[in-house]
Amino acid sequence: MTGWLQVGLLVVALAVVHRPLGDWMARVYTSPAHWRVEELVYRAVGVDADSEQRWPTFLRSVLAFSLVGVLALYALQRVQGLLPLDNGMAGVEPSSAWNTAVSFVTNTNWQGYAGESTMGHLVQMAGLAVQNFVSAAVGLAVLAALVRGFARAGTDRLGNAWVDVTRSVVRLLLPLAVLATVVLVLGGVVQSLRAGTDVSTLAGGTQWVPGGPVASQEAIKELGTNGGGFFNANSAHPFEGPTAWVSLFQVFLMLLIPFSLPRTFGAMVGDRKQGYAILGVMATLATISVSLLSGFQAGALPEGQEVRFGGPLSALFAASTTLTSTGAVNAQHDSLSPLGGMVTLFDMMLGEVAPGGVGSGLYGMLVLAVVAVFVAGLMVGRTPEYLGKKLGRREMTLASLYILTTPAIVLVGTAVAVSLPAGQAGMLNDGPHGLSEVLYAFTSAGNNNGSAFAGLSANTTFYNTALGLAMLLGRFVPIVLVLALAGRLGEQGRTPVTAGTLPTHRPLFAGLLTAVVLVVVGLTYFPVLALGPLAEGLS
Repeated sequence: MTGWLQVGLLVVALAVVHRPLGDWMARVYTSPAHWRVEELVYRAVGVDADSEQRWPTFLRSVLAFSLVGVLALYALQRVQGLLPLDNGMAGVEPSSAWNTAVSFVTNTNWQGYAGESTMGHLVQMAGLAVQNFVSAAVGLAVLAALVRGFARAGTDRLGNAWVDVTRSVVRLLLPLAVLATVVLVLGGVVQSLRAGTDVSTLAGGTQWVPGGPVASQEAIKELGTNGGGFFNANSAHPFEGPTAWVSLFQVFLMLLIPFSLPRTFGAMVGDRKQGYAILGVMATLATISVSLLSGFQAGALPEGQEVRFGGPLSALFAASTTLTSTGAVNAQHDSLSPLGGMVTLFDMMLGEVAPGGVGSGLYGMLVLAVVAVFVAGLMVGRTPEYLGKKLGRREMTLASLYILTTPAIVLVGTAVAVSLPAGQAGMLNDGPHGLSEVLYAFTSAGNNNGSAFAGLSANTTFYNTALGLAMLLGRFVPIVLVLALAGRLGEQGRTPVTAGTLPTHRPLFAGLLTAVVLVVVGLTYFPVLALGPLAEGLS
């Protein structure tokens, strides 16, 4: 009963904010006016905020911005021991610094290190927390470009990447993060610049526990669907997740923007019913995931789970963090039941589209909607159309490559890792569970999630390098394809609605889209799931 009450409260809270936040985000990406603070940023960068970009220019802006982020964060980690607020931490080892820099810039936030014993306060604040903001903003900028491709006709202009990133931070992420930080501090989450404090243990001794600016990083970690924790135990640490209601609030923060973006989509394309159809598909998939994971965990042993708050909240948190691209955890996913762990894996394998990461979840779902419309067109022998745009060979090629990219990264990476001695050396388990741990790592990296099964020793040169490559490819290859698709759609004219046009705002299409997500995407991974978590669960 407690679990259902938590879910009910979460649904009500998301429903309350869906309309005002969704409409506000639509105004953020359509308003012609610039705020004064934004104009200062444009001057500093040397950008003409009133000039719009073609998709190749938009893409180059995103890639250049991200490349600078990787280099800056890598350098900051390497010279950490020379910086103030280093807490006595030395510079980060090269392969780990590379992995972490790529991880936070790609919105993955995979952490192969223990935060409290590796990163000083300055790197946490000026490096990791800053990337939490801007990597989420990049996802929102790419989404805005794709939606403009659907909304506009006869133009090769998709907006301005620098403007979209700046507005995402200034008008959306920063104000929400400030409010969330205040709530988290009131809930007992630590926020200070002290190196740490001595605490009394249950055994009657004392233990030094690091402190720091935790609440501020926790806020944007969840809001931006980033997930990187200040502490190694992430949101299961009592300094990050001190109470049950704080843990539930963190789930709300993860879902806040992704579940409001369909409203933004409907407003920007001029048809709010289209947004409701997408929202319905997302909600259906999320309900299935939460229900299955809660059921599989109901009779599981509590080892590794968040026993302070109860199993249902752990299941809700685990489903939410893998349905989005957050990766934060309040319980150990490696300690989930085999079938429960399979649900978290499957959530990521679907592409994290229910509702997905900030920006990336919705643009992934829209690409799948394009595929669903194409499938429906084949059934009735018509040229498929979505929102007045014809979907021909080039559009479907881009959509198909998008769908195939992440599975190729995940499956090839897993196969290489379990085949090489360097990959096998990090596996603490063999058999189906050992395969599941490696599969989870590459699924998490390729889908830019960041959560992990703990039985894999991933902080090695091999895994730091391989997972870093998986993160880069999993983030930027889909972005290239999405922006190319946006450019193709924007250049088209508007096809008038006829009696043969497939209505894409009705339950029939929502059901078709749900089936496409589960069948076309999900079954790609079925063989490897059968060898890993499914085999373990049935044994």
